Amino acid sequence: MKAITIRKAKPEDSPEVASLISLAMLDIIFGFIGVKSTEKAMDFMTALVSVKGNQYSYENCWVVETENEIIAAACLYDGAKLQKLRKPVMAKIKQLFGRDLKAEDETQAGEYYIDSVGVDQRYQGTGIGTQLLQFLINEYVFKRTLTLGLLVDYDNPKARRLYIKLGFKLAGEKTLAGKSMEHYQLKPA
Repeated sequence: MKAITIRKAKPEDSPEVASLISLAMLDIIFGFIGVKSTEKAMDFMTALVSVKGNQYSYENCWVVETENEIIAAACLYDGAKLQKLRKPVMAKIKQLFGRDLKAEDETQAGEYYIDSVGVDQRYQGTGIGTQLLQFLINEYVFKRTLTLGLLVDYDNPKARRLYIKLGFKLAGEKTLAGKSMEHYQLKPA
């Protein structure tokens, strides 16, 4: 594997970031926008990633880069700011798709929420996702002494095993887009 760099996302990274984080949540995006169109989902997500002040903004994303190519991305934010960050997302859904949605709270105050992690399909299974998660753990849990939280689909035992291996502990259950999911946290020592 070539050398990688992990850095904060920039506005010009928006199309790649939108594509990568959507890998983890395409069905949820379809549910939000009310249409099963990958093209419309990507346009919607790119529009959100490219601007400040929403949960999917480049401001809240980290990217993994190798040879000037973005191969993975993660989106995370302060759970206490969920409502403020979600408001522009819901407004964009109403504007573009005419849908008035009320989504469940997938996070809360007291944790930095890893909303989504996506790895380019060519690099899945190479450890890139693990390296990105280890970077986030180091940055947020060890350096900033913050709690990280995330949701795991009951149908994804491979992801669950990875999170547990990295030190995450089951904190309960949450519902997102009508689907029950396991809520895991990793707290500072």
